[in-house]
Amino acid sequence: MISLLGPTSNRFISQRLKLHYVDWGNADAPPLILQHGGRDHCRSWDWVAEELRHDWHVIAPDLRGHGDSEWSPEGHYGMDAYVYDFTQLIHTLGYDQVTIIAHSLGGNIATRFTGLYPDKVRKLVNIEGLGPAPEVRAQIEAPGLAQRMRQWIEDKRKSAGRVPRRYDSLRAAYERMKEENSFLTDVQARHLTIHGASRNEDGTWSWKFDNYLNVWPVTDIPYAEQEKLWQAITCPMLLFYGADSFASNPEKDGRIANFATARVIEYAKAGHWLHHDQFERFVADVKAFL
Repeated sequence: MISLLGPTSNRFISQRLKLHYVDWGNADAPPLILQHGGRDHCRSWDWVAEELRHDWHVIAPDLRGHGDSEWSPEGHYGMDAYVYDFTQLIHTLGYDQVTIIAHSLGGNIATRFTGLYPDKVRKLVNIEGLGPAPEVRAQIEAPGLAQRMRQWIEDKRKSAGRVPRRYDSLRAAYERMKEENSFLTDVQARHLTIHGASRNEDGTWSWKFDNYLNVWPVTDIPYAEQEKLWQAITCPMLLFYGADSFASNPEKDGRIANFATARVIEYAKAGHWLHHDQFERFVADVKAFL
């Protein structure tokens, strides 16, 4: 159960955007960054933060275009922008070294940051955050850059004309949340919906994230360069995977070979949001690791 005494909201500036983060207090403790994934928000970490706030100074940011952070005016949600924002948060807060727990897209961002600045990360917990498996990435890139660029332009235009879905009530949004992740308890789904939706002028509700997030950038660093970032990581690293998730386990697809200090834990009866699906086990494993 989440305490009535929650975090404080704060802002920092990155590339002219006002980005939001919550601070769980205990400023004299070592810093712990909790980074959410795509189409999620910082309050998704509240249960984890409650468990760790007494030993850590917990900071949970909203990615650009997510939660209570501003949307990119040009709809730029490339990995370069996300990594810069993450780096800027740590620079703004003045931390020499941090510990990180990150999920999905957030895990991809945090892992790249750790490869770029290995001395700045004490320990890293990555929850299904390495991106597509090599075989899947090869399929995505198979059509060639020109064809993928044309498709990207078409998809961006569609997003520009798409009106965000509106729900007549917060209850309707909650039911959509439950439909998206059947592992969630009613309490979890309600909390995620309350903090993940905002009210429109006509009284309806919409999710806070930007429509442009649904169109993944057409270009990224070459896969070989991404592997070099993984290989540069020197801190202890824990990789979590759900047995019922769509994500590919790096022990099974070979990517674990790029990490000199990592080990993988797979959870049965857990999907992509395994830190919700198997919360008690997850917290116990994380506390032991940290």
